[in-house]
Amino acid sequence: MSASKHHVMIKGVKDGLVFLLNDTCEWQDVLQELKHKLEKTHQQILTGPIIHVSIKLGSREATEEQKEEIRAVIKQKGNLLIQSIESEPPKDAAAELSAAPMTTLRGMIRSGQTLHNEGDLLFLGDVNPGGIITATGNIYIMGSLRGMAHAGTEGDEEAIVAASHMRPTQLRIAGIISRPPDEWGIDEAFMEFAYIKEGKMEIDKLHQLHRIRPDSPIKTAVPIQG
Repeated sequence: MSASKHHVMIKGVKDGLVFLLNDTCEWQDVLQELKHKLEKTHQQILTGPIIHVSIKLGSREATEEQKEEIRAVIKQKGNLLIQSIESEPPKDAAAELSAAPMTTLRGMIRSGQTLHNEGDLLFLGDVNPGGIITATGNIYIMGSLRGMAHAGTEGDEEAIVAASHMRPTQLRIAGIISRPPDEWGIDEAFMEFAYIKEGKMEIDKLHQLHRIRPDSPIKTAVPIQG
């Protein structure tokens, strides 16, 4: 067995050593190389006083039996003390998407124009009556919203619509459509945002955003002519 395949990498850290085990090769190849490095190539750095060792399995989901095999190999070196044997949590596509950076656009959306964005959108400008702004994530408008806005277009009911001046002809979040504009009762003095609560759309002052959505996170806009 060649030790040059690097199925096992050993790194020194502040509290001891980290063993990084390849998660794409055969398990027996990992065990063989681990034994080889403990007994031959890395014997010198693995001797002496007690050394704390953390085992990183990458994305491999090891069984208890496999973990015990690792323990048995490492215990042969009496000064190595295993602190942990861990796999990386599987990557969550939804979490990655939510962590995507916000897009910042500027301009004006006039009547008959539509602007759509994938993810969260910060729009610096006004949306005029007859204009439409949509996003799969949240929409934040630093300006007047006097047209239509639709956040969470792919069904995200956690999305919000916020605007410096909220006078929309219609708001949508996911599949929920707002009440008529004259029922909002919006205060002119504050920036507001719309959100879904118990299946209904509500409006609140933007300074309440951290309480209602605690996890809520420059190009030039090119509107689509209607």
